[in-house]
Amino acid sequence: MDLICYLHSGWKPLIRPAPATRTWMDDTPEAFAYRCLPLNIANAHGWEILNPTGFEAVWNGGTGADAVTVTPDAGAPPKALSLFGQGVLTFHVEGILRTPPGWDLWVTGSPNRFKDAIAPLSGVIESDWSPYTFTMNWRFTRPHVPVRFEAMEPFCFLFPVQRGAVEDFNPRYEPLESEAALQARFEEWSRSRDAFHERMKQAPPTAPSEQWQKHYFRGLATSGEALSEDHRTRLRAQPFDASAVPDMPVPPPKDPASPALPPAIDETARLRLALAKREWLLEATERQRDLAPAKAGIQRRQAVSSDDFLENHYALARPVILTDAMTDWPALKRWTPRYLKEQVGGRIIQYQEGSGPEAQTRSMAFDAFIDRIGADVPGELAYLTTYDAPANAHALAVLQEDIGSVEAVLDPKGAEPGGVMSISPAGTLTPLHHDIINTLVVQAVGRSRFKILPASEIGRLQNDSHVFSRITDLDDPDLNVAGDPSLAGARAYEFTLEPGEAVFLPFGWWRQVRALSFGVTLAYANFRWPNAAHRGYPAG
Repeated sequence: MDLICYLHSGWKPLIRPAPATRTWMDDTPEAFAYRCLPLNIANAHGWEILNPTGFEAVWNGGTGADAVTVTPDAGAPPKALSLFGQGVLTFHVEGILRTPPGWDLWVTGSPNRFKDAIAPLSGVIESDWSPYTFTMNWRFTRPHVPVRFEAMEPFCFLFPVQRGAVEDFNPRYEPLESEAALQARFEEWSRSRDAFHERMKQAPPTAPSEQWQKHYFRGLATSGEALSEDHRTRLRAQPFDASAVPDMPVPPPKDPASPALPPAIDETARLRLALAKREWLLEATERQRDLAPAKAGIQRRQAVSSDDFLENHYALARPVILTDAMTDWPALKRWTPRYLKEQVGGRIIQYQEGSGPEAQTRSMAFDAFIDRIGADVPGELAYLTTYDAPANAHALAVLQEDIGSVEAVLDPKGAEPGGVMSISPAGTLTPLHHDIINTLVVQAVGRSRFKILPASEIGRLQNDSHVFSRITDLDDPDLNVAGDPSLAGARAYEFTLEPGEAVFLPFGWWRQVRALSFGVTLAYANFRWPNAAHRGYPAG
């Protein structure tokens, strides 16, 4: 089939087959991003149109065409402009592209390329009949942030799609059991995946080729059986034939090398100084608290009034264990594994299998899940929560009548008064992290071992991913080697939460929790006072 670009006099577009490479993928350790075959295929799934000359553009936040200022490099005519307003930057495509009858062109930005403060707009063009040129448009996402397009940088990506083909599909759901061969291959892969992760944990290989499974990449089942006759590991679109237009410029086949990082500037030094001062302030605050050990530690208290809790704990961001939080809760006496099974029955729930980034979401009948984790035998890495799982919240709603209140500190009319319920087996580890809101954790069943650290310890805890630390387990015997050596001086408080007790964890405090037995906990954030510490939290 032909894809033709008809050129008017003076039109000389720079169109190339899209390369599979991306600079950010090159820069990943051992270039591991290229192990994801779907990324590679998507990267090369069409043609890119390149920007001939560099320029910078800024949007001031207005809606008119004059709200975008385009500044081309010295001596270069502008190749983009503000034509439509609404913070849209427009590139004219020099050419009338023609596809075979019934085929359209999907026009968008290059897959898996990213630009700060601006995003590509996508469109589908009936290019088998249209006698018109088209534009490629990008919309600013933030005002007053300069955006630069380099010379030879792609501004447009296009590939053919068959018109209306999506409407020919009849989507439906089917139980996996209805396709026995598929189910068997999936279950075999799942077992293989789990075994592979366990091998990686016990004896990590040194050779990069042995650090990932290659079944999908090779188009094979885990048994080695080939599952596709036309599986692709590489995609190469053909370049445009320029023999009819001999003076056409030849675009570079690959991206230029990444530009060197600019030298450090005064702004960087200023930010580093500000961060150092902030860490000093947090550290000095903890030293001041240490002057009164009784206040610095984690107190266990009973019969705490609302005013007492507010003045001595909530407003001061000071943790406390409430030893009589659940004295009137029927759950304390009723919630055995057997009772939970009888009440919830065979309702389908979603649970997490495994831990950390490798955890996988699976489904199971609740009573079968309790049979799996109910015995107090460490080793089962399966747990459920009602957080972001509507199916679980619905299934466990029958247990709400067994749950009382903690009226001295919680507002029964506040947001999410039912709390977040978690059910886990003995040995389950909640990795080291902090919350961005105040939280009350109630132990309804079982016992949990907590290790908590003040917010001031953030400089020691390798917090480079949202609210999580790269130090996932403070009990790791190799921590002195693998972790930050300064962790040895961190203030950590350790305690066991017993059935019927609750612990107040202020925002920013770090915690790691290990279930000492089969357990059920509930986490609440509906305090009687404002709980808005998360406002303005830097999500990056």
